[in-house]
Amino acid sequence: MIKERLIGYIEQSIRQNWETEALSNYKEKGYSYKDIAEKIVQIHKLFKSSGIIEGDKIALVGRNSANWCVTYLATVTYGAVIVPILPDFKPDDLINIINHSDSRMLFVDEKIYDLFDMKRMPEIIGVISLDDFKMVISCVAGFEESFSSINMNHSDSSPELSREDIKFSDISNDKLAVISYTSGTTGFSKGVMITHNSLASNVRYAQNNMPLRPGDPLVSFLPLAHTYGCAFEFLFPFTIGCHITILSKTPSPQIIIQAFKEIKPRLIISVPLVIEKIFKKQLLPVISKPHMKILLAIPLLNKILYKKINEKLVETFGGAFAEIVIGGAAFNPDAEKFFKKIRFRFSVGYGMTECGPLISYASWDTTKLGASGRGVDTLEVTIDSPDPETVVGEIILRGENVMTGYYKNEKATREMIDENGWMHTGDLGIIDKEGNIFIKGRSKSMILGPSGKNIYPEEIEAVINNKPYIVESVVISVDNKLTALVFPDSETIKHDNISDEQFLEILEKTRKEINERLPEFMSVSKFRIHPEEFAKTPKRSIKRFLYTKE
Repeated sequence: MIKERLIGYIEQSIRQNWETEALSNYKEKGYSYKDIAEKIVQIHKLFKSSGIIEGDKIALVGRNSANWCVTYLATVTYGAVIVPILPDFKPDDLINIINHSDSRMLFVDEKIYDLFDMKRMPEIIGVISLDDFKMVISCVAGFEESFSSINMNHSDSSPELSREDIKFSDISNDKLAVISYTSGTTGFSKGVMITHNSLASNVRYAQNNMPLRPGDPLVSFLPLAHTYGCAFEFLFPFTIGCHITILSKTPSPQIIIQAFKEIKPRLIISVPLVIEKIFKKQLLPVISKPHMKILLAIPLLNKILYKKINEKLVETFGGAFAEIVIGGAAFNPDAEKFFKKIRFRFSVGYGMTECGPLISYASWDTTKLGASGRGVDTLEVTIDSPDPETVVGEIILRGENVMTGYYKNEKATREMIDENGWMHTGDLGIIDKEGNIFIKGRSKSMILGPSGKNIYPEEIEAVINNKPYIVESVVISVDNKLTALVFPDSETIKHDNISDEQFLEILEKTRKEINERLPEFMSVSKFRIHPEEFAKTPKRSIKRFLYTKE
């Protein structure tokens, strides 16, 4: 275990940044670090008077908000276990997760609470609104009195509270901090048990390696109930003393870009989707024009053009960022190559919920094309293959970041972590001499071709998804041949007045173009139109298992 503690980081940041703005919802007045300390103290009093003890579970279900963050901080600094649940789950699934986690108290958006049948959650003693921290319902005798005595929405303890008073739980690093329920592409949700040690390891690494300073502005738009957004758009910047502006509703790329222009964040944490949309919709049509291709092929002139494109792109993201860190899914190779060429400041990282989440990272100026960074200092990362540098194998790892297991699911834990402590990620890749990790695909999605060669459908899909009139695709094997299911971009098709017959011709032409780019054993034999968006998990990964049998 490392000596640094997450609670210690939180305490120190609150003391050092007492009057600084800490958390605010977009276009709303927010909380200072002092305000947050007061809220934490009030929630701690509520926990204590309600009989909540260290290790008890507190469920948290709601859209991203400053109050969501305050609840998270109050829970982990008390020594209780936070159970952050993505609000995208169906009501039945939300209730099942709350019950499975053994949660005793629930903080929830009132709109979501309206969908609940409280009789189905017998262990919950009371429900608090994330909208305004008012009590929604008391489920046991005495909870209402406990809540009333705290006076949550008034600063009853504020005048006496000083930064020197900030001392929370001294719970040890090996104790459970979070149970994170993720809906993986294999189906049923599992509760990932993340310790204080894992969270502290993630924060420590980020503090030592990512470019943030006290007072820096940051925009948070990723789901906070997912470990990626929670660790790097919330916990890490909070421990530095940053001002975090939260985009509370699921934002469109347009709203995100508008917020970047207004707030000018110092560091941007993103998923590939946002960056790829800008590449596909704004850049690709320009650089694909015949005259631009000629100009970009002329030495010196192309450097001038790349510089101008880079400057315009930097301005799109607010103009003040030191780096954009991309993670959560595979980054489109064509977009990555182009951004590298123009010297755009981006880096691709790699992580999993089971590691809280960070596995690897490298700064934008040291990262290699196609790599997902180098293993962090608290993990041992290797490839389960005869030659990790050249032979693709499963990425396995062990160390401080790794979960203790899946909550109440020893079978799944044993399948994930072997007897020597190695966690099997299910991802396939290689590692070069410098430790750069190159991910090739998911072992569960890998297709064995008729010639015995391994085919990683993600590589083919990345090429298909860059083509006009296609939103997304899933490559499957049908009778030992590759078929691509494609979801059409109906909005652009309609705008360009493309008939059904013309679209089929375009698809066939696209298929041939793609096959020219790919090795013969990866050739796609057929495109099949998929009439609707592919089903996805709450973190927006396609549920492949639904389509592999089509």
